[in-house]
Amino acid sequence: MDLKHLTGFVAVAEELHFGRAAERLHIAQSPLSQQIKFLERDLGVKLFDRTTRSVRLTPAGQALVEPARRLLADASAVRRTVRATHLGEAGRVTVGFAGASSYSALPLLTRAVTSQLPGIELVLEGQTYSGEALRRVADGSLDIGFVALPVRRGITARVVRMERLVLALPDSHPLADRTEVHVSELANEPIVTFPRSRESAVREAMVQACHDAGFVPRITQEAPDSYNMLALVGAGVGAAVVVESACSIHLEHVVFRPLVGDNVPVLPIALGWRTGNSSAALQAVLRVAEEVLPTPQSAPYTDPDPDTGTFTDR
Repeated sequence: MDLKHLTGFVAVAEELHFGRAAERLHIAQSPLSQQIKFLERDLGVKLFDRTTRSVRLTPAGQALVEPARRLLADASAVRRTVRATHLGEAGRVTVGFAGASSYSALPLLTRAVTSQLPGIELVLEGQTYSGEALRRVADGSLDIGFVALPVRRGITARVVRMERLVLALPDSHPLADRTEVHVSELANEPIVTFPRSRESAVREAMVQACHDAGFVPRITQEAPDSYNMLALVGAGVGAAVVVESACSIHLEHVVFRPLVGDNVPVLPIALGWRTGNSSAALQAVLRVAEEVLPTPQSAPYTDPDPDTGTFTDR
């Protein structure tokens, strides 16, 4: 059963006039008549009663109208879906995220994708810390992830945020009266941080800063995310080193103070994806991300490709 023949049939069934149906389809009347004959021969039934004055549907023709309309609508939907997928306007993109940095950037990205690319489904996978996100992007189980630098071989990344480290303290803590806290003053403090097993870039940066200051941090409690970590701080369990974005989480009895020292890093947070991933949907999402999450001017990495704003760690 040819879709072109069904299209001609539906036009005649709705117009009940071969001339008007042919004009509607922008074809001559003779080819349209041939289409109807082919369809009748294919189905083995007569679809129209035709006289010199009128065209009427037969009972078989009446039974075919609605199924034919549904088939044509389904075929049109298939064409639209395939074309949209080819153009990157439809599909599925998985995004890994964790931590306060992604909490601030992720809503910007998801809102923009929903608005500009309604045919793309973003699958958001939380609690995917930087190390895990890099592994999953590399093995293809994630399309894109919020990661800290540097990235591994085969991953392309674009910096979207620069994060200073700050210290979260109970408001009753003696250091809460300071305008800033030197990292060396954490030597004897109980510290709340992310689990070691999750390869958190924030935890690694905190530990390295403490080592550079000449001591090993006294980690007494771990928490799976920034909110729970700050809840423990508010409960007086300890202090926590977090990124500046965490200051947007407002909890009672928690204050934030800048963390200073000779080797306290500023963390570049990036979107990372597998180099060479040709998914049209992913490329469309990356184009939107470039609009709503521009690379910060202070990003401390040289960009080898000024046209794309990306770099690869090789």
